[in-house]
Amino acid sequence: MIMRYITKLLSLLILVLVVSACSQPQLVSLAGRTMGTTYHIKLVPNKHLPDEQLLQAEIDMALERVNNQMSTYRPASELSQFNLSKAGQRTRVSQDTILVLQEAIKLYEQTDGALDVTLGPLINLWGFGPEKRPIKVPSKLDIDIAKAKMGIEGVSIEPGHLVKHNSDLYVDLSSIAKGFGVDVVAAVLDKYQVSGYLVEVGGEISVKGHKLDGQPWRVAIEQPDATGREVSKVISLKDMAMATSGDYRNYFEDKGVRFSHLIDPRTGYPINHKLASVTVLHPSSMSADGYATAMMVMGTEASLALASELDLAIMLIEKQPHGYQIHYSDAFLPYVQ
Repeated sequence: MIMRYITKLLSLLILVLVVSACSQPQLVSLAGRTMGTTYHIKLVPNKHLPDEQLLQAEIDMALERVNNQMSTYRPASELSQFNLSKAGQRTRVSQDTILVLQEAIKLYEQTDGALDVTLGPLINLWGFGPEKRPIKVPSKLDIDIAKAKMGIEGVSIEPGHLVKHNSDLYVDLSSIAKGFGVDVVAAVLDKYQVSGYLVEVGGEISVKGHKLDGQPWRVAIEQPDATGREVSKVISLKDMAMATSGDYRNYFEDKGVRFSHLIDPRTGYPINHKLASVTVLHPSSMSADGYATAMMVMGTEASLALASELDLAIMLIEKQPHGYQIHYSDAFLPYVQ
């Protein structure tokens, strides 16, 4: 009798523990597609959040708005309308587009032109843009003609408008707009007072707070390998964005020579150095995205010098004859475990 009572008591205790465990809050996970890639979000739930479907719909709408503002693949986007405008014409744009262009101009100046959002003619010439023309190595004359159409001074910003001063100017914000998209999603979650989240769009990341169990968010930095996804380093992040740029996936080959999709706007040719991957930590995903792209163009020494000057946290992975060499800026060292 006593044993039967103890058995029932234990069974009841186990049931209570199971129910209690099942009732514990779980991380909310959302995923979808945007900007020609995917997004993944994990967040700590709270009482301020709407239903998951409503939250995802709001996030999708926010990302769709960025596409309608800055995509060069959408003819009706604000940026496409600007690119189609004539010299002297004013194009009405959103404050978001102005914000991203202002950041791009700042990074152009800081990187001595390594990040140039008027690179569009060269991107299209080399076959990496929306025109999708046949892939071939352009001639020196074709490159010079494309470069003559470029120049950040060919666009000026007025309240609510962009003004084109060169009819051939073509602005492409793809090097920075995806990071801005991450910041837009983070702003939606901040509006609902989410204490912890990880937002990832096409590899660009923004992290806030901690996970449900109080542990930090841990993110992997990939080894630059076109054939696999080997991890080079895992770091813990809090209240920080991370962007990584590399030349090891998007490229084409011609007569045994590999041409990266990352083009140096100063020379007109794809990059050709040992730097294979750049990871940048910054409070803004938009800024991290832009710096990572620029530093892939700049190379190892110039990137480390700029990181020292601006106190940027960067990790560089350099190709070597028998593997890879990793370089860290001083500001990145606290993240190395």
